[in-house]
Amino acid sequence: MEQAADRDAGRLQKAAKDRPTILAQTAFLGSIALMFIVPVIGGAYLGRWMDGLFEGYSVRWTVSLILLGIGIGIVNIWLFIRERS
Repeated sequence: MEQAADRDAGRLQKAAKDRPTILAQTAFLGSIALMFIVPVIGGAYLGRWMDGLFEGYSVRWTVSLILLGIGIGIVNIWLFIRERS
């Protein structure tokens, strides 16, 4: 019984020591946000530029590349979280 209590106390101390800080959690969430936002914004700018190359009003490339950016961002986040787990 005493060994089990010592083992549980050791586990609790290790868990408290290994718990991520607020700064570490903020950096993690910030990394995830950037991995999602950068492809979306890049797709919007590239699509807007490509739409400007052709005459007439069109947002075909802008919408298409924003959707592609969303897909790339989702895959980035999924791979990042899978690697960290």
